[in-house]
Amino acid sequence: MRILKSRAVRAVTATLVAVLVAAGCSSDRGKDDGGNKAKDTFVFAAPGDPAALDPALASDGETFRVTRQSFEALLKHESGGSKLTGALAEKWDSNDDGTVWTFDLRKNVKFHDGEAFDAEAVCANYDHWFNWTGSYQSSAVSYYWQSALGGFAKNEDKEAPKANYKSCTAKDESTAVIEVNEPSANLPGGFSLQALAIHSPKAIKEYEKQDAKAKGDAITYPKYSQEAGTLAGTGPYEITDWNKGNKEVSLERFDDYWGKKGGVKKLVFRTIDTEDGRRQALQAGDIDGYDLVAPADVETLEKEGFQVPTRDNFNVLYLGMAQGKNKALKKPEVRQAIAHAVDRENLVKTQLPEGGEVATQFMPSTVAGFSKNVKKYEHSTTKAKKLLSGAGETGLKVEFCYPTEVTRPYMPAPQDIFESVKADLAKAGIKVTPKPLKWAPDYTDAVEAGSCALHMLGWTGDFNDGFNFIGTWFAGYDKQWGFKNDKVFDAVNAGSKEADPAARTKAYEKANEVIMDYLPGLPLTSSPPAIAFAKNVNPPEVSPLTQENFGEVTFK
Repeated sequence: MRILKSRAVRAVTATLVAVLVAAGCSSDRGKDDGGNKAKDTFVFAAPGDPAALDPALASDGETFRVTRQSFEALLKHESGGSKLTGALAEKWDSNDDGTVWTFDLRKNVKFHDGEAFDAEAVCANYDHWFNWTGSYQSSAVSYYWQSALGGFAKNEDKEAPKANYKSCTAKDESTAVIEVNEPSANLPGGFSLQALAIHSPKAIKEYEKQDAKAKGDAITYPKYSQEAGTLAGTGPYEITDWNKGNKEVSLERFDDYWGKKGGVKKLVFRTIDTEDGRRQALQAGDIDGYDLVAPADVETLEKEGFQVPTRDNFNVLYLGMAQGKNKALKKPEVRQAIAHAVDRENLVKTQLPEGGEVATQFMPSTVAGFSKNVKKYEHSTTKAKKLLSGAGETGLKVEFCYPTEVTRPYMPAPQDIFESVKADLAKAGIKVTPKPLKWAPDYTDAVEAGSCALHMLGWTGDFNDGFNFIGTWFAGYDKQWGFKNDKVFDAVNAGSKEADPAARTKAYEKANEVIMDYLPGLPLTSSPPAIAFAKNVNPPEVSPLTQENFGEVTFK
């Protein structure tokens, strides 16, 4: 699930322009004090604002956390796990080489606008994305479409990937057939992506009247995606308001939902961008839950009677190195010196919750394709100094960007982690120039444009396939890293079109070994992010992919 991520396709910076602040509203949280009206509103604090309310235009987890309650894809992951299961499709299969996918769809499903869901609706969505033009072809807007199914019917962007999507056919009302040109490691997992969730064809016709606009590298998202009203999915909740002034998105229970009805009448997602702020709001009873609990707060909250479940590791934090920004980073000895300088064991002990791990490669140990045979870079300041001296880089100076106003599942306290890594580099003789940047859009744009010599970023997997991790960064040239190495690119892509799961896994293992030999950056840690709930909440199953279904929430 996506959390805002680095892109393997062309990195286009995107400045999100806020439009039409919704009219103010107040949340009626109800009462539970001895016989008065039952509490019917669940308020959850997120660490960041959504980027848009149309998930097809987004690549960040804060958007998907909200839209997942309202929009459903063909497939999903089982509650609390990473196994694929049916969503709008009850069953699915493919031909032997994975180029023809057949979906048996649920019947008697309605969109929020009253339209009926059927195979024609599925094809209307896939054809809509495939036929995007203009600014919609920017990877800042259509990242997930491009990563899952390639480019477009007419690629206007020369750097956009070749289209892998071929067609969608409504065989009958309840059977949709999607064909692709080549087998892909992104399928069937890609059919579960929130960015490929199904919208009402009636709503799509309204979407198509508006365009994403670009001026230089700045993207302005279409008006419909910045306010409630036009949007229509099939999920258990309908988005009814986005009050940007209050930093709240409100959703109402959809009583015609095909499945189990939402447990509360109303969901409110409120942005509180500091760990202390979220904790204090929970303790004060202003919210009913929040994400990304600071490791130091877990024990405190549990002693006070709050519920603090921890997700399994399904992410990786890394120290990125942009070779195009600092020529010293082109030298393998310098990258190796940085790897030896950083004390990753200390990061795990001091910065992560219990269960955190040192990352030896660019995927966690829970993902198929993890290799036990990658080259290791143990912590050694002495070895780091020797490598720098041998490379003629004694007294190396390097700019180091780090994000502010954010907490990520893989990065609980960005500034604290930055200070720890900076201190380790200083011990090895590397002088760091700090460059703090606001997370969105400044930091993410700068990283993706290759403007940060050193930076910290990470990834939470969308589904359990190795290419979803290493293919994100190393399937081809990416400004974030600024290197061209066919040995790395070929190794990463070797498994992407392999239909046999066992052979694909072996290919990913080999790719991880090649990547860590080349060392484009340094994997730091994998973290099990904690999520907190009030004492009177029956919480949802927590997901290693951070894909919680808040329709499961009820009050005790």
